[in-house]
Amino acid sequence: MAASLALRFPSSLSSPAWSPQHPFVRNGTSPPRILRSRFCSMNGVKCNLDEPYKLVNGRPSVPILDEKSLPNFLHSKRLENSINRSDTRIKLFSGTANPALAQEIAWYMGLELGKVNIKRFADGEIYVQLQESVRGSYVYIVQPTCPPANENLMELLVMIDACRRASAKNITAVIPYFGYARADRKTQGRESIAAKLVANLITEAGADRVLACDLHSGQSMGYFDIPVDHVYCQPVVLDYLASKSFASNDLVVVSPDVGGVARARAFAKKLSDAPLAIVDKRRQGHNVAEVMNLIGDVRGKVAVMVDDMIDTAGTIAKGAALLHEEGAREVYACCTHAVFSPPAIERLSSGLFQEVIVTNTIPASEKNNFPQLTVLSTANLLGETIWRIHDDSSVSSIFQ
Repeated sequence: MAASLALRFPSSLSSPAWSPQHPFVRNGTSPPRILRSRFCSMNGVKCNLDEPYKLVNGRPSVPILDEKSLPNFLHSKRLENSINRSDTRIKLFSGTANPALAQEIAWYMGLELGKVNIKRFADGEIYVQLQESVRGSYVYIVQPTCPPANENLMELLVMIDACRRASAKNITAVIPYFGYARADRKTQGRESIAAKLVANLITEAGADRVLACDLHSGQSMGYFDIPVDHVYCQPVVLDYLASKSFASNDLVVVSPDVGGVARARAFAKKLSDAPLAIVDKRRQGHNVAEVMNLIGDVRGKVAVMVDDMIDTAGTIAKGAALLHEEGAREVYACCTHAVFSPPAIERLSSGLFQEVIVTNTIPASEKNNFPQLTVLSTANLLGETIWRIHDDSSVSSIFQ
């Protein structure tokens, strides 16, 4: 019998198959208890579940953790205190960019979202007023700078300023998706480095720390003059892939471009040390890519394409077409940030992909839904990271 997938992350950190139709988001009610899962073994044993995944439209669905049901990995005096809400110094606020993710993080942490009044005046100006005291508190603001990027970025800055002027002791900007991350260097003369500019704006607004997910390039952390905790969403995607009946010798991890080789190599190492293939492409302009050739063997294999984001899907769609031409049996696309700018949906739903697996760092909308799409929740990962930051504990140990 073929060997099963071997992963090296605790499965408690992910919550698969969240979708825009998720009943807890729609109705605003508390989620039911999660199905307990055993730890992924370090010696190459497939993750097992005490109970099988429930299927919704053919997709495995496991609700996020609530404050009453936690796996053994997360049982500690710290979380027991959080369940009792005895630590009143920690405050969690949400902007308007992704309130569903912020609510899931609050459920995981056993906290209530802070009360804040956010509105826009007729001329488009943003108004923020905190509806509760944050004096002396450790404040965490969940606000990705996803499209519309400028609106959400300005809202984050105004929220940080409001917390600073309300005498918050420490302010952490939780930015699941960091906009302008691709403008991290000068590729031509007279270009701006907008990633550095945005980092300066966040710092000057009054943030003491930044928590970000899967930055486009690690060098962006150096643009901040404050501490940056950079977390990877690999555990979420890998835990979902472990639920599929793939044989380890059938898999090949594919980087859609040369710049993503390091990311794909790390992903392949955790995915039963799968072989690696690289799509060589030449970019002719912004959001325009041309595939040239393939480095590696994918014939008769299940190809898993890994990237940090999908914007217009030009790169990954042309790469998938090349993989099929080279004899790949199935092609899966995995990314953290689903930007999905037109015509991404048409390209992704054209039949090139068996499944497109993304996370909810950017909120999924009804218009961007298609049959092959699976959205995984990063709430447990971010919630655990926030607790570790608050307790001055190691964050990197989550990924070891």
